[in-house]
Amino acid sequence: MDILPVYNRYFVFLVGGAKMVILFDRFNLPDDIFEIIFATKQQKIVAKLLIKELKKNKNRMTKTEMSNFATLLHEGNYIAEIDEAPYIGKKVRVSYNKRQFYDRILTPMKAMGLIEYDLYKKVYKISDSFNKMMIKIGLMWLREIR
Repeated sequence: MDILPVYNRYFVFLVGGAKMVILFDRFNLPDDIFEIIFATKQQKIVAKLLIKELKKNKNRMTKTEMSNFATLLHEGNYIAEIDEAPYIGKKVRVSYNKRQFYDRILTPMKAMGLIEYDLYKKVYKISDSFNKMMIKIGLMWLREIR
C-alpha cells in the first residue's frame, strides 16, 4: 500500500492500484477537484490535460487515441498551456511516464467513475458516475446515522 501526501491535510491511499480512498478536511476543501483526488501537482496537471483532451474530442477517445496521448506525454512531446504557477499563460512541454499515466491517472479515474471505457464502442468517455457515487455515499451515511 502506498500512502501519498497531498496538500494541506489531505492523504490519498492507493491500495492494489484500483481501490482508492480519499480523506479530506471539509473546512479546507480546495476549489479544484483534481487537488482533492490526486496526490501530486504533476498528477493533477496530467489529469486535467487528459480531461481537456477528452473535451476536445467530443468527450471521447479511442484506445489508440489514448495510447497516442500517453506516448506524447512519455516522449515529452505534448505541448499545452497549464493553469499552474509559474506556467500560467505559457506553452510548455509536458512529460509523464506512460506506465505511471495508466497506473496513477487513467486507472484511478476509471475506478472512481470520472472516466468510463465503453467495451462495445471501444472508447473512453467522460462520465458522471463519480457524482452519482458521491450521492450514494452520502445516502449510505444518512442510513448509518439513523
